[in-house]
Amino acid sequence: MLTLVAMSALDVLADPTRRRIVELLAAGELNAGAIAARFDSSRPAVSQHLGVLVEGGVLMVRRVGTQRIYRLDPAPLAEAGDWLSAQANRWAQALDALESALNEEAI
Repeated sequence: MLTLVAMSALDVLADPTRRRIVELLAAGELNAGAIAARFDSSRPAVSQHLGVLVEGGVLMVRRVGTQRIYRLDPAPLAEAGDWLSAQANRWAQALDALESALNEEAI
C-alpha cells in the first residue's frame, strides 16, 4: 500500500501514467471510467494513480451520483512550472557564464 507524505506536484508527476492522466484532464473534466478506458492498465491501477494525484493536490474530485468526476487543480501545476522555470534560468545563466569563461581563456 502506498503511503503519501507531503508529495509535491513534481513527486506525483514523476510517473508517466500520472502525467498522461494530467494531459487527458487538461482538456476538461472526466469521470473515472472515461479515464480508465484510455489505459491498458486495470481500473484499480488507474484508480490508484488518480488517488495519488488527488492526494498530491494536482487533481480535484467530486461525486455526481455514483460517479467520480476529476479535474485539474492548476495551482500546484503552476507552482511546479514556476520552480522548473527558475531552475532553467539558473542553469542558463551558469552555462552562459561558463561559455564566457571558456571563451576568455581561449583568447
